Amino acid sequence: MAKKCSAEIIRHKGINAVELCFGGYRAIVAPSLGSNVMRFRDDEKGMEIFRYSDTLTIPEFMESPEIWGLPTLYLPNRHDNGVLKTSDNLYTLPVNETRFKNHLHGFLHKRAHSVKEIKADGNRAYVTTTYTYDENDFFFNCFPVKFTAEITIELSKDGLKHTLMLKNDSDVQMPVSIATHTTINAPFVDGGMQKDITLQVPCEKKLVFNKRRWLPTGKTAKLNDYDMQYRNGTMCPVLKDICNDMYTAGTVQLNGRDFHGCVMTDTASGKKICYEVDDSYKFWIVWNHEGFMNYFCPEPMTAQVNAANLDMPREISGYKELAPGESCSVSQRFFTMQ
Repeated sequence: MAKKCSAEIIRHKGINAVELCFGGYRAIVAPSLGSNVMRFRDDEKGMEIFRYSDTLTIPEFMESPEIWGLPTLYLPNRHDNGVLKTSDNLYTLPVNETRFKNHLHGFLHKRAHSVKEIKADGNRAYVTTTYTYDENDFFFNCFPVKFTAEITIELSKDGLKHTLMLKNDSDVQMPVSIATHTTINAPFVDGGMQKDITLQVPCEKKLVFNKRRWLPTGKTAKLNDYDMQYRNGTMCPVLKDICNDMYTAGTVQLNGRDFHGCVMTDTASGKKICYEVDDSYKFWIVWNHEGFMNYFCPEPMTAQVNAANLDMPREISGYKELAPGESCSVSQRFFTMQ
């Protein structure tokens, strides 16, 4: 069972990790694996929130770090033919999604981060990690933009808070698009059944994709009956193939107030995962690995797919840039209810 409030280094699957506990919440963060939150549980409610397996090995995890726990993505999703255009440069990233001829998901989630601080003070337990991106990273050959990434994972009475800070350490403009490839366990209630899961997403307009390469067309569509299942919270996000359902973000109602996030419910028990993001996250995309892999991904994104290359105003695409010396931060929060 989780301890009241603690933060300590432990050995997990043969690597050093940080275990955070607060009340019934327990999280395991792996700094050496991109600061992935490899496990997040509510022990009191019996809920395994992120995709996790006791039998998963670290080599297996490293083969697909995007589909376990809570991976943080910088330059997320797809860039057309690996091209990334900024206001002052053009970069050619490796095409690592060969079937669609795109660059996919960047590199931050695959790097070993350093622990900056671990602390538990009775009100919260947290770990802060950093990664300095410079010429020592082999990716720098194709993307020579120095920056610092700082991630803080915090447990408190308010649940799990995830904050990412990016600082431009270069002398050029730094492109900014951020996401987490959030993997939700299915079922997420101990002893639950996948058919009882529903997902509510605060969708407003649907983004239209070219499905041959899964790049946006630049068009939006009104919500149809299928999309409204997300809006009204009746969508079962597993047991069928969901591939890149992407929407502009609004709010839903939670306990009578506007909620900028998703709500996942186990209808048999009434237990809920509430997933709140700040206003920087302007889009949601839902994916479930063809629907029968025991997880699904409601992913918040600050910008559209291929945003740097889209011919549209930044207030619509979500794309932004940091000038030399500038920084930005984004945050999200998970908590449970019954």
